[in-house]
Amino acid sequence: MLILSEQEIQRLYTMEEAISDVKEILRQKQAGNVNTPERTVLSFPHYDASILYMPSVKTGAAAVKVVSIFPHNPPLGKPTTQGVIILTDTKTGEHRMLCNATYLTRLRTGALSAIAADYLAKREASRLAVIGTGAMAREQVAGMLEVREIEHIFLYNRTRSKAERFALDIQRMNPFWKGKVHIFDKADEAVRQADIVVCSTRSEQPVFSSRALQPGTHVSAIGSYMPHMCELDVETVVMADRIVVDTVEGAKHEAGELIQAAESGRWSFSQIDAEIGELVTGEKAGRQHDQEITLFKSVGAAFYDLAVAIGVYQKAKELGVGQEIEL
Repeated sequence: MLILSEQEIQRLYTMEEAISDVKEILRQKQAGNVNTPERTVLSFPHYDASILYMPSVKTGAAAVKVVSIFPHNPPLGKPTTQGVIILTDTKTGEHRMLCNATYLTRLRTGALSAIAADYLAKREASRLAVIGTGAMAREQVAGMLEVREIEHIFLYNRTRSKAERFALDIQRMNPFWKGKVHIFDKADEAVRQADIVVCSTRSEQPVFSSRALQPGTHVSAIGSYMPHMCELDVETVVMADRIVVDTVEGAKHEAGELIQAAESGRWSFSQIDAEIGELVTGEKAGRQHDQEITLFKSVGAAFYDLAVAIGVYQKAKELGVGQEIEL
C-alpha cells in the first residue's frame, strides 16, 4: 500500500490537474459509470463538529474518504478539517493507497467551483469576493485564478485579522499574480463589488444580503453541507436566473439554502436548471447572457474524491513519490 502525506501531495498534484480529473469523473458519471452511495454523517453538536464517511466506485477503482470537520480546533493548534482516503483496486480487492485527504478535499472543492464558474461566470469576470477565509478559501481562490483573469479579490471574514492573514497568504501563494486584495468589514460591501462571489463558511445564517448582488454575478456556495446550514438567504435563491448543483438528490437532502427556500414556498427543486456534469458534457447550457445571476450550490460528493485520489495515485507511482508499506 502506498502512503502519501499532505506535504507530498501538495508538491505532487496541482489545481490544473485536479480540474482536469474532476471534469473527467463528471463525464464518467454522466455516462453511468460511477456509483456513489449516500454518505454517512456523524454529528457532534457539543463541538459543533461532524465526521463524514463518503464512498464511491467506478470501473477498476473504489475510494472511501473519512473527513472530520471540527471548527474549534485552531486554538488547539489542530486543523479544522482532517481526512484520509483509502483507494482500492476493484479487480483484486487490494488497497492501493492510504493518503491524507485534507488538502485533496480543499483542492477538489476549489476545482469544482472553478469548473462551475467557467460555465456560469461572465467571460470577462475579474472581481472575486470571498466570504469566509477559513480552511477552504485558499483553494477557492486558486481555482478561480485558473479559469478567469481575476484582477481584484475582495475578502470578508467575521474576524478581520484572519482576513488580513489570508490576504498575505494569497500574495505568498501566487507570487506572479499582479492583482490587488481588498478587505471589507461587511460582507455586503465585498459582494457589491464582485462579479464572482464564493461563500466558504459553515454558517447557519445568510452571510450576505441578496440586495448586494449586482446583475450578472455568479455565486458559488460551497461551505454548507447540512440542512440546517445556510449561507444564502431565500431571496438569493429565488432571484437566481440559473441554478446548478452537484446532484439533485444530494441537494434535496443536504443543501440547506435550497431546502429552506423550498420550505418557504417561494421556490421548488424543479427549478434546478442542471447538475454540473450536464454542463461539462454539453447536455445543458451554462450562462446565457451577461445580466443573469447564476448560482452553483455544492454539498460535495465522494466521486470527486475518487477522481483526485486516482489522479494523485497515478502521478505518485509514475514519479516514485510516497512510501510503500505492507499491512
